[in-house]
Amino acid sequence: MPPSGQPARHPTLTQSFSHRASLPNTHPLAAYLLNLITIKQSNLCVSADVSSSAVLLQLAEDVGDSICMLKTHADIVDDWSERTVQRLKEISRQKGFLLFEDRKFGDIGNTVQKQYTSGHHRIATWAAIVNAHIFPGPSIITALQEAAAATLTSLNQSVSTEISAGTPRSSSDGDYSHSDADADDEGRAGKYSSTGRKRSIVTATTISQYTERTVQQTPLIIPRSVPNDYYDDDDDDSENGGARGKQHRRQQDAAAVSLDEPPVARGLLLLAEMSSEGNLLTGDYTRRCVETARQHRDFVLGFIAQRSMNSESGDNFICFTPGVSLPPSSSTTTDTDDDEEEDDDDNTDDEEEEDDDAAGDGVRSRAKSSRGDGLGQRYNTPRKVVLKEGCDVVIVGRGILKARDRKKEAERYRREAWRAYVERIKGR
Repeated sequence: MPPSGQPARHPTLTQSFSHRASLPNTHPLAAYLLNLITIKQSNLCVSADVSSSAVLLQLAEDVGDSICMLKTHADIVDDWSERTVQRLKEISRQKGFLLFEDRKFGDIGNTVQKQYTSGHHRIATWAAIVNAHIFPGPSIITALQEAAAATLTSLNQSVSTEISAGTPRSSSDGDYSHSDADADDEGRAGKYSSTGRKRSIVTATTISQYTERTVQQTPLIIPRSVPNDYYDDDDDDSENGGARGKQHRRQQDAAAVSLDEPPVARGLLLLAEMSSEGNLLTGDYTRRCVETARQHRDFVLGFIAQRSMNSESGDNFICFTPGVSLPPSSSTTTDTDDDEEEDDDDNTDDEEEEDDDAAGDGVRSRAKSSRGDGLGQRYNTPRKVVLKEGCDVVIVGRGILKARDRKKEAERYRREAWRAYVERIKGR
């Protein structure tokens, strides 16, 4: 495992996301996410730490174009309901992002299965990705994987029953009744196996057969949000910029980018490290997390961590990093931001990254590489975690939630995180 601050030059650090999506044995959900990140040119996940459905759904609308994933905390939403789920999934398809429920499972297998599939939130029916601690032992992964498979199988069977009873169901995800608790997931799950393999659903009401052949699906239409002045004229890399990059951008700018529907599969992230000060997810615990993940590549997509965990041949885990923040700008922060935001700006840090100063960016050059909120949370810049620590997806909460213009601020974070990724794969 690479030491903190000095990630080894593992191949995934300089490989593009699209290339990593095509690597052998990549989980279908991980491959989809990596392709989605490439198309939207966004490695930003927003943490929706809000307490009402209305605010949650408005946030999803505001930032959806700029993110690849929305991280939810369903248990802090006071009025969570099936209508919330249906509308949230609808927005995620319209805007093109995945849903990640930050449940942090950490109990015996029987208990986590019930927490995952039952109760008020029924997480397995709507969240593509969840996360878990490994301290209960490797059996927690097996338990969650079995519960995910059973849930998708149940949804498939439900679709089959409804069709054979003479009830037609559209293959379009947008056609559902608000009174049908499972209409949205059932309609999509019937097209896939529990591992994400596409199936077809017959449309005739008198037939109830599934077939193994793949059908053409209506693609998602994802608008681009990358500014026209983003690319570097001197770079000849088709994905990063230059002549080929500009041609690639013009092709995308012509209309929009299409992407197949996400596979109806489920994936797990393991909490290998945390961003809070004094946390115990260090050393041997982190190492055991990675070793365990390698034994469950068919379900574990990656890690919540502060640095890349890829160190061995064949590793292609996606690293999601919380505790990411940029200094607030006068045009995007609210007038009532917490005092810690002001404290962050007023303080100076002798450990400020010299490379950030050399970057010439007005935001990065004055940013401290690490800040805190007074409650144990430590913050790092997108540039530091992506470029220097080898992380893939940055998770941002209050930095965007507190902004006057959340859409504009999400775009600011997306741009910074993406630029850091582009610089990383160039090998600079």
